Formats: sequence, structure tokens, C-alpha cells
Amino acid sequence: MPLHILGLNHNTAPVEIREQVVFTGDAIDHTLSAVLSLDGVSEAVVLSTCNRTEFYVETTDSGQHLLRAWLIEKQSLNETACAALFFLNSDEAIRHLFRVACGLDSMVLGEPQILGQLKDAFRHAEEHGTVGTQLNRLFHHTFSVAKKVRTDTEIGSSPVSVAYAAVNLANQFFAGFSQHTALLIGAGVTIELVAKHLYSKDIGRLFVANRDLSRAQKLATQFDGFALPLSELPGTLPEADILISSTASADLIVTLEQMQAAIKARKHKPVFAVDLAVPRDLDPAIHNLDDVYLYTVDDLDKVIIEGQSNREAAAVDAHRILDDEIGRYLSIERSKAVAPVITALRDHGEALREQVLEQARRRLAKGADSDEVLEYVTSALLKKLLHQPSVRLREAGENSDQEFVATIRELFGLEENDQT
Repeated sequence: MPLHILGLNHNTAPVEIREQVVFTGDAIDHTLSAVLSLDGVSEAVVLSTCNRTEFYVETTDSGQHLLRAWLIEKQSLNETACAALFFLNSDEAIRHLFRVACGLDSMVLGEPQILGQLKDAFRHAEEHGTVGTQLNRLFHHTFSVAKKVRTDTEIGSSPVSVAYAAVNLANQFFAGFSQHTALLIGAGVTIELVAKHLYSKDIGRLFVANRDLSRAQKLATQFDGFALPLSELPGTLPEADILISSTASADLIVTLEQMQAAIKARKHKPVFAVDLAVPRDLDPAIHNLDDVYLYTVDDLDKVIIEGQSNREAAAVDAHRILDDEIGRYLSIERSKAVAPVITALRDHGEALREQVLEQARRRLAKGADSDEVLEYVTSALLKKLLHQPSVRLREAGENSDQEFVATIRELFGLEENDQT
């Protein structure tokens, strides 16, 4: 069965739709099991990040429609969300998967995080038993392609990332960071990059809040910051001139009421806030507060575009590599598809050889002349091998099937004027 992809991403849906279709933690396990239980679906991998949720499945055409219906019902998707879903099949699906792995389909062109996320998604599906032969071969080839693109092009050379864009936008908002305090919520790769960029720009004070305090402490220590549990957020919010959040929480981390209280305690000093999470960590209603300038991951487009022009030339080279690798992968898969036929043909030939060999041995045992036996062997084997093709050729001639006749000529290297 060919690869099918169902999903939505930052190209087809804004954050308020994407956050309706996010799977994390135990939900991934339940989702993989549910998808594999659908008729026609034999293998599945689910990738769910802030910018995309995509299902990579080996399935029949009917199976992919069952998958779409299941997703719509499970997530109670409205008409707008349904319109954002896309299907890709076969060659187009493979190209998309390669582009995703190489960062060519990312909001940040060439960003490296997506490859790690894709590897984690594949590993999770593998451990859950929803990866079979087809997806195993495809994903390992995909990872090799991504490595080749990273090695042979400059796609990842400039420091553009969502974290970089968030800090760069904050830098435009404030004249400098040395007199300001940043509060970061989360302790994942994105927040670590944010902390790194803020630290390089001499941020005055840095707080890291996380549900797991030990992770917050580990991160904060790297950048001379302070760690705190999420329970202490309300008391720390009034300190934050810069608020940047990126967690995997399904619930809001900062409510409108908490931010209103913080603004009051700050005596209405402005706050620059970026919510990089999907689903969002910061109550969207915070956007309506006069003293809070709230941005989502989708709002960073312009900042990102300005910084990634150096990667566009490298993307051209990357797409050339993708074209070559897609052709190579498809050639390998097509050759694998005929392998059983080749094996069957060889087995058939071997069976005929054994038959003729046994008859030759019996003749020799009866004292037949060796030259006579050799003549018999070659003649008998030739007749057996050519019997079925000859029968089919006669039928093709009777039916004026010139395409089959031409195929036989090509198969055996026969010229038009050869006498058969």
C-alpha cells in the first residue's frame, strides 16, 4: 500500500485551529491504537508539534477516508477546521515527508528541531508497534536524506529560529535588555534557545518556570537565572517585562485574571509576551489588555522571513537533492515490488531443471550414450522453458495483441526480422 498523509500545519491552518488537533503524552498512544484499528490502515506514525499535526499511514484509499472521519469526530472539528485538513498520497506524500524532515516545510526554513521531533514520533510509533516494513524503510531513508541535505547545503547556517525571532522582536520592543527581566515558562528545546539568545544579549534577570522544578533549575543554572515551580507564577508575573512561554500543557498556564493582577502590580508598565505553545499557554483574551503586547507563533512570520533570506539559495540545492533521493527511493521500492516475481521465476526455472536432470540421470543409469543424454537435456529444458511463452505468443497473435508481442521481443532481445 502507498503512503498517505492526513494533517494540517502552519501553511493550512492558524494557531487557533491547530491547537484543536494536538496530541501529546498518553494521547499519542491512544491515537496510534485507534488509527491502526481502522479498516485498511496497516501502519501509522503521528507527528504533533506547535506547527503541525500529521498522520503518516500505510493504508488503502478507503482507509484514509475513515481516518479523516475518525479525526473529525474525535476532535469535534468544525467546518473551518475540516477545510484546513489536507491529503497527500504516494509520490507527493513522500516528497512532503522529505521536506518536513529537512526543514523545508517549516515556518523557519531549514530549522533543525523538526527532524528531532520526527525521529521521536517514529520511535514512539515503533515502540507502540504501529510501524511495519514499509514505514520503517521510508523513515530511515528520510532521515538519511535529511542528514545529506544538512551536510551538503547551507540550509541551517544562519541563526533563524522561532526562539531567535521571538527574542529579536523583543529587542525591537525594548532598546536593550540589561535593565529588564524575562520570565520563561517551560524547559524544552525552544525555551532553552530563547534563554540562550536572551543571555547573549545581556538580559538583566532571567526566571525559568516549569512544572518539573528540577528541569527548570538545570536550565536556569546554565544562564545565571532563577528557577521556580508553576505554582509561584502569579507572584513572579509582576516582575516580568518579557514573558515567553512554550510548554506541552493542554490547559492555560497564565489566565487573564492573573495577568490583570500582574499589570496592576506593575503600575501598568508594558509587558512584551510571546506564546510559542500550541495549544496556547497564555489566555488569548490577554491580547485585549492595554499594557500587554501579546504575540503568537504565527505572528513571528515577518521577523522570520527577514532573517532567513540566506537560506533560500540553499533551499534550491536542497530541493535538487530531494528530487534525486525521491527518484532513488521510488526506484528501490519498485524493484522490491517485482522481487517476488523474480524469485518465482527463478523457482520455476529451478523446478524445470530438476525435472530434466532427474530424467537425464535415469537415462544414464540405463546406459544411454552421454552425448545423446546431453542432447536430450538441452532440448527438453529449452522446450519446457519456452512452452508457456510460446503459448501466450500464439494467443497474442490470434488476439492481435501487438503490445504483448513487442514486450516479448524486448524481453528476449529479438529483432523484428528474427525468425522464431
